[in-house]
Amino acid sequence: MDDLDIELGCHADLEDDNDSIQSTPNKEEKTLALPLVTVAPIGARNKNGFHYSTRMCVEQVREDMLHHKWQEAAENMACLPQILENLDKHQSLPIKELIWRMSTEILHHHPNSTMEDYNNIYERMKHSGVKHYLLICLEHGFHLLLHGQTEDAKRQLSGAESWRYGKESAAQLQRAKLIQAYRSFLDYIIWCDKKFAYSKDSVLDSNDDQTMHNYFRQASVNLREIVENPGVWDPFILSYVEMLEFYEDHEEALKVLNNYAYDKNFPPNPNAHLYLYQYLKRHDAPDKKLMKTMKVLRFLVPSHELMLEYSSLLLQSEKKSDNQKALGVLLEMLDYACWRSNLDVWRRLKAVIQKLQTEKDWKVVVSENMAARKDWWPALHFTSFHAKKDSEENPELLEVKSSLTSILCPDLPLRYTAQLPSNGQGES
Repeated sequence: MDDLDIELGCHADLEDDNDSIQSTPNKEEKTLALPLVTVAPIGARNKNGFHYSTRMCVEQVREDMLHHKWQEAAENMACLPQILENLDKHQSLPIKELIWRMSTEILHHHPNSTMEDYNNIYERMKHSGVKHYLLICLEHGFHLLLHGQTEDAKRQLSGAESWRYGKESAAQLQRAKLIQAYRSFLDYIIWCDKKFAYSKDSVLDSNDDQTMHNYFRQASVNLREIVENPGVWDPFILSYVEMLEFYEDHEEALKVLNNYAYDKNFPPNPNAHLYLYQYLKRHDAPDKKLMKTMKVLRFLVPSHELMLEYSSLLLQSEKKSDNQKALGVLLEMLDYACWRSNLDVWRRLKAVIQKLQTEKDWKVVVSENMAARKDWWPALHFTSFHAKKDSEENPELLEVKSSLTSILCPDLPLRYTAQLPSNGQGES
């Protein structure tokens, strides 16, 4: 809102969600060598004056919001929706979204706002035009869900799911898929509520079981379709897999997770490999499968907390190459400052090096892994400042790191040494 002329759409139009309603942009007129004096028609002067009044009203509302004067903002905001009736198509598009966003923000902070106020604003904005209909329905559903009105939220999204207007554009199709996904997600939430309620009973009767299964069927049909489309569908994947696990359809659950993680049409997503790993671990998959999943996660996020678990799996392996991989995994973790003072990582690194020392070429392996790090690792881990800090906060960490300095950086003079306490004559 820093540039209200842009917000109010004086020179630009928003994306048209309906391909059947299109406007052809005017071609830029060539600038003449001599300026011509033209007199604006009376209608244009009135239009400019009306725009000025609208602009001043929006500025006043903005000032009220910036100073948290929510009552004054609400009173001034009440004038803006009436302006919509006097605007043409191109003017009203940006102002509609502006009124929608500002109104909900004011209601969110106003101490006396009620659900009825929210519903009135959402319904009024939905029926003020078709451009933002689906987005407003989706936000309305979120708001109802946050206030525990799951069934009402589902009704809102169910109505929006069947809504169509004109020729369906790419943007409208994308929003319709979001509506479909979240409507199915609400079915999942209701299914969870039913499962929780029925779990309190020692015996689940046939009617309760059928009710739960109906919600599962409603949710799963659409979720299966949604998660097959390339994209990031984390909450929908988790909910779908949870239901499949409950009904012990492990084959379908594993198929969904593998497709989400390895389908090249999907964008790279660390969570996809995380979810697959967690599922495999829950079902006691062999270490080989777990390590395969972690290998991709390491490539995407080498600082991920599960890399410590990955290094443990590699350390347990009898393969010589896996021990060397474990060394690389831990060094990559310690490349990031967030792990610099983590005792578990340094302990695991020491354990890996001790296991490598049983091999003849262990020094070569360590040297190759440290070759690209020797110029900056000492400054990251092995300074007198780090020694003093570790000595005060975690003496055990100091001990572990000290035992590794000569191994990791054998040719460098390091100042990472234990800080002796003062003896009254200065530090030695």
